Amino acid sequence: MTPIGKNGTSPALQTRGLCRQFGALAAAQSIDFVLPQGGRHALIGPNGAGKTTFLNLITGMLRPDAGAIHLLGEDITALRPDQRVRKGLVRTFQRANLFPALTPLESVTLAICERTGSTATWHRRTDSYVAAMDEAFFLLQKLRLDHLACLPAATLAYGQQRILEVALALALQPHVLLLDEPAAGIPAEDSAELFEVIADLPPELSLLFIEHDMDLVFRFATQVTVMMGGRIVAEGSPGEIAANDMVQAIYLGSSEGQT
Repeated sequence: MTPIGKNGTSPALQTRGLCRQFGALAAAQSIDFVLPQGGRHALIGPNGAGKTTFLNLITGMLRPDAGAIHLLGEDITALRPDQRVRKGLVRTFQRANLFPALTPLESVTLAICERTGSTATWHRRTDSYVAAMDEAFFLLQKLRLDHLACLPAATLAYGQQRILEVALALALQPHVLLLDEPAAGIPAEDSAELFEVIADLPPELSLLFIEHDMDLVFRFATQVTVMMGGRIVAEGSPGEIAANDMVQAIYLGSSEGQT
């Protein structure tokens, strides 16, 4: 049966009864989750809560022991990670993963060519890829990286590298974008800039992000899910989560073990 959201449309992303066991450790315990189309959803919880495991299950890097995953109403539980990307489910990781010698323009152009299937024809002249390069530069403009388009990625500040990762993800034209701690390792003043770029992403793009900086969560998320011990223990608006006594006890009230 195709999942249907409250507005009569399929959710951007939905899991039902998602479970994953590592020996005696239950890393995901019957997780039911819904990301509406166009949602801006934060996933929070203390160290070991199962947040990254949940993203790995959604993206196919881990196989669930039970349960189902739907993308825009389609069951993708059995698909490989690359097949999920082609369906429009794209993620970034906790650490920057770039080709340091390539420029942002080259990197994003390469991602666009991969999306369009042009990477099989690299023997063609460079001017055969003008359309891809134009699209790449336009995307870098939107993400405020155009002034750095021709510098090696290794020379960019770390916050700018994280924005470049977002650009690479957007080059694949996702329906759902998953961000695993996008502000990790970035100074506070730079993380605010990163999330301003994220806030300006197209409204039709559905976004789920893991973040431990609660100021950023409350500023940019419209909905928050709290995980603990592989389970979802609370969901609601940022205001509802901030006022939740249980959430304060297990997460917000402690400065230790946040990831």
